[in-house]
Amino acid sequence: MESTPDDADTPDDAETYDGLAYSADRDRGILTPSDREYLLGRKTDYTDHSKKQKRNRIRRRLRNAILDFTILFEHLEARDRETLFDPDDARDAYTQGITDMLAFFHLGTMGYHTPFKDMLARGVNKAEQELAGSDYRMVTVDFNVEPVGRIDVDDVVDKLEYGEFGELTDEELRAFTRLLADSDDFSATDVRSEMKAQMTEFIERVDTATEHRERRLEELND
Repeated sequence: MESTPDDADTPDDAETYDGLAYSADRDRGILTPSDREYLLGRKTDYTDHSKKQKRNRIRRRLRNAILDFTILFEHLEARDRETLFDPDDARDAYTQGITDMLAFFHLGTMGYHTPFKDMLARGVNKAEQELAGSDYRMVTVDFNVEPVGRIDVDDVVDKLEYGEFGELTDEELRAFTRLLADSDDFSATDVRSEMKAQMTEFIERVDTATEHRERRLEELND
């Protein structure tokens, strides 16, 4: 459920936010520090009129920020773009920010006259052509949203038991993992320690398989 400043119960609720995105000392971006304080419910002494003005200003800045990306894509130097997406610290926070940006656009363009998947495909193609330096670089972009539904648990367990991992579908993996995590018998601590202990052997087997594949390729090419 989407929360709004009007839904904030007390200032103490806002203090539960943590991480770089919520830092009060962060420089201005699209949002001003005052905008963040308002949206996070850290500042609540607004009248109904001032709240309306604040929301209007945020919407205007967001619209202008979207338009700015046309200029940024076409005119920002590559070295500046590369530096932007290679942060020295807080990589997880930036990754989350990019993820939330995509989620924001996907949610915001529901019902928009151009479907999100079409804009995504155009954007990826445009980036690929920029990278290739030619509009002859054309790619196919697949983007589908399929809900994870009911799975045959017995079938999934049988595949795992008999090592038929290649037969597992993405839907089965996602649903089974969620069911496992929600199980009362699931212990994140136990699973973490056991899997870490198994990881060394797993990597060794992966490396062995890779080396065997490379040798076979060399033999076939001789």
